[in-house]
Amino acid sequence: MLMPSIFAENLFDDWFDFPSVRDIDRRLYGKNAAREMKTDVREHDDHYEVNIDLPGFRKEDITLTLENGYLTVTAAKSLDKDETNKKGKVIRQERWEGTMKRSFYVGDALTEEDIGAKLEHGVLTLNVPKRDAKKVPEKKLIQIEG
Repeated sequence: MLMPSIFAENLFDDWFDFPSVRDIDRRLYGKNAAREMKTDVREHDDHYEVNIDLPGFRKEDITLTLENGYLTVTAAKSLDKDETNKKGKVIRQERWEGTMKRSFYVGDALTEEDIGAKLEHGVLTLNVPKRDAKKVPEKKLIQIEG
């Protein structure tokens, strides 16, 4: 049965304000936590352009690694919240940490120097050059005499 778009998976959490695990994500990543790391890949003649949405992250929060042909984007964020009363006693202390990770196979022919990265207005843009895959040796036939 089709339901109107008003009925999302967190319908009752929004209406009745039940605390949930998603609330921690909202505190860390903002109200659009469910839409983190949306990725667009565009193919050009000589490279691929990868755009990853990372709103609220700084350059220091993002790590890019290239290992065994996989380019991995990791974004980590933490939030500390301390509340004290008038006498300076801690009455509540909370800490949240969150990490998101996404991997893309780019091939064994690329090195870290080949890939360009730029973070601008909450969008991480990666330029991944196209490289020819290693050629598989041709199948050669051996002639049988006789």
